[in-house]
Amino acid sequence: MCKLKPLVILFLVLSPLIGKAQDDTTSFWKTLKYGGSFGLNFSDGFFGATLAPSAIYEFDSNFALGAGLNFTYNTQKDISKTTILGANIIGLYNVLPTLQISAEFEQLNVNRRFDSNLEFPNENFWSPALFFGAGFRNGSVTFGLRYNVLFDEDDSIYADPLIPFIRVYF
Repeated sequence: MCKLKPLVILFLVLSPLIGKAQDDTTSFWKTLKYGGSFGLNFSDGFFGATLAPSAIYEFDSNFALGAGLNFTYNTQKDISKTTILGANIIGLYNVLPTLQISAEFEQLNVNRRFDSNLEFPNENFWSPALFFGAGFRNGSVTFGLRYNVLFDEDDSIYADPLIPFIRVYF
């Protein structure tokens, strides 16, 4: 019995801490939301596909931080094939229950291969973007506009600095 006494005391001391750690883990997973986007583009001789999963952690009903990944593949017949890989971090703040503002930094690696019959050099470059946005929020869906303050017409993968968005997190 004397050998068990320290184990019983240790168990009695640690059991509330173990329960608290389990509650914190459960709380973390309850406030983690998953979402992302996907897209398909088709036209005459063009195909594009994007898959961009993401997750956010809601600190409270107003503030969330998250991260995401991006994979995009585009091909234009007899012209080029482009592969884009990247990641982003995002901060969301609900000014009102229906108005959300955001800041998002994105870093994409663009690898573009041109058809050998064309005299364009292949490209491989990094394309950073810093977006500030605002959107209308209804439940788990937010739609709005974001603006890329780092936009450079000659050195961006995007055609315009102002981009509409739809965010969905479950």
